[in-house]
Amino acid sequence: MLPPARLALVLALAAALLVLRPPAPSAARPIVADKPAPSEATATARWLAAHNTWGVLSTISSDLNGAPFGNVVSYSDGVPGEGHGIPYFYLTTLDPTARDALEDERTSFTLSEFPLGTCGNIDPENPTCAKLTLTGKLKLVDLQSSEAELAKSALFSKHPEMKDWPKNHHFKIFKLEIENIFLIDWFGGPKPISPSQYLEFGRNQHSVVSS
Repeated sequence: MLPPARLALVLALAAALLVLRPPAPSAARPIVADKPAPSEATATARWLAAHNTWGVLSTISSDLNGAPFGNVVSYSDGVPGEGHGIPYFYLTTLDPTARDALEDERTSFTLSEFPLGTCGNIDPENPTCAKLTLTGKLKLVDLQSSEAELAKSALFSKHPEMKDWPKNHHFKIFKLEIENIFLIDWFGGPKPISPSQYLEFGRNQHSVVSS
């Protein structure tokens, strides 16, 4: 039998290992049929973009002397079932976010898995509850372009009331040109995903990411 002091040390180490060990997937969050596994980083990023309908869009504030300003906004990356990964926004310059972007295009857009209800009872900051930040430039979309028609279909199919928003507020379509991707969906830090990997994911499949 171990001396009391050594037994206490062994028990303390065992308890520490139990605390530090990542939980099994089934314990961390509920099983979702179409949710990618933690090892599938690019698929997870696209899944988050396709399934969410709102996030936090952060700009360089023109009203706050260049301080960061985060704003909750609606978006869409495609009509339901045909997500393309590029977030489109319907914004008015009556709101500071659009004004900021017209002066300084540098932007980040953050999404969380938590609003989807697939994180179970864990805290939103828990690494197993996925979070995605897309960083790049917020650009106006030419309303006369074919891309504008695609963006309108994407936005209005997920946010029908947008079609009836006041015309005198002069809403315009913006898109995020993605330059950097930050994804956390499990223990071990952010997953490396390039913009090209993210945007080309599913391009050769019959359907990109269902939403």
